Amino acid sequence: MSRGPKHRIATEASIEELGLLAQSAGAHVTGSMIQERPRLDPATFIGKGKVAEVARQADDDDADIVVFDDELSPVQQRNVEKEVGRKTVDRTQLILDIFARRARTREGRLQVELAQLDYMLPRLGGQGILLSRLGGGIGTRGPGETKLETDRRRIRQRIQSVRREIDRVRRSRHTRREARLRAEAPVVALVGYTNAGKSTLFNALTHATAQVSDQLFMTLDPLVRRARLAPGLDVLLVDTVGFIQKLPHSLVAAFRATLEEVNEADLLLHVVDASAEDLEEREAAVNTVLKEIGAAERPTLTVLNKSDRLAPGRPRALQEARTESVLISAATGDGLDRLKSGIAACLDLAPRVVRLRFRADDSRGISGIYGAGRVVTHEVDGDLVTIDVELPERLLARYTGHLA
Repeated sequence: MSRGPKHRIATEASIEELGLLAQSAGAHVTGSMIQERPRLDPATFIGKGKVAEVARQADDDDADIVVFDDELSPVQQRNVEKEVGRKTVDRTQLILDIFARRARTREGRLQVELAQLDYMLPRLGGQGILLSRLGGGIGTRGPGETKLETDRRRIRQRIQSVRREIDRVRRSRHTRREARLRAEAPVVALVGYTNAGKSTLFNALTHATAQVSDQLFMTLDPLVRRARLAPGLDVLLVDTVGFIQKLPHSLVAAFRATLEEVNEADLLLHVVDASAEDLEEREAAVNTVLKEIGAAERPTLTVLNKSDRLAPGRPRALQEARTESVLISAATGDGLDRLKSGIAACLDLAPRVVRLRFRADDSRGISGIYGAGRVVTHEVDGDLVTIDVELPERLLARYTGHLA
């Protein structure tokens, strides 16, 4: 819904994105409508006259579903559906549907179910038509009025059960995270707007085969792989769910366990689609979510991706305006070496050759050096071992007592 000329461009971009979301959910878009009005209608969101116009266009296009770009209240959703005579969903429900389709791990499915249940609970009432849409193990028919409180109680109980399961997942993830910390490798998390090219970059840096697609929200379950920046310089790279404008708060809350990977990362790579016309708005949407999950202050390196899609002269303009960013094309590999150097600099991973001395029986300390850096020489003299090793700057303080 547009509320004046200055919002028109942003509204059109949001509607275009809504169409991509619908396609990602398996729908075919037959048409769209933008309305300008000073205030929302509490009964139908768009007003009775506009509802009638939507109904006529749906008839003309032979459409069987109407999708709103904003979140509807339960009353608005029921009223519009009754007047239009077609299934009516809002942006939140559409995103929930996509997430339900894409979640693969038990953790991901639990998080989606929690968001669905939170969305569903206030919408129980009337004919209970929404229950048949969201699934999540609740049943395929809506409750009658006499069953309403029973169903609400069952949903609340299921919400508590799912939250307990997610808490168990969080504790398990924390244990795995501690194991990664013991492995000495710093953690770098990819964040960014959905379809910015995070998975393509993840594959390019780790030589993995994460699924890549132009569809939105292809990555829901976080992936962790080792990436080598240079000989002896490794990081653990985490690919995370993409963000989006108007990302439902319930989804942010539900995926908080997954997004803890972002909170605990040593460095965030904010991947931006440099070819997007609404680049600044997408950056702002990501920063809003990072702030919401408490990760806004994490060290961040901005990566301007898809340089191969830029018009002549645009790359230089972007670099001049964003001197702290790195311009790359994850698809072609252009700029990846600069990015690796930038990551190393941000993490104090610049290598330095030092000479260390250990007692020969200090097998743990010696093996730790082999895991932390690139050993140049290893000499044994009686009960002393002297090692020349190329170590990242960030680890030097740990071995000051062994400097020869």
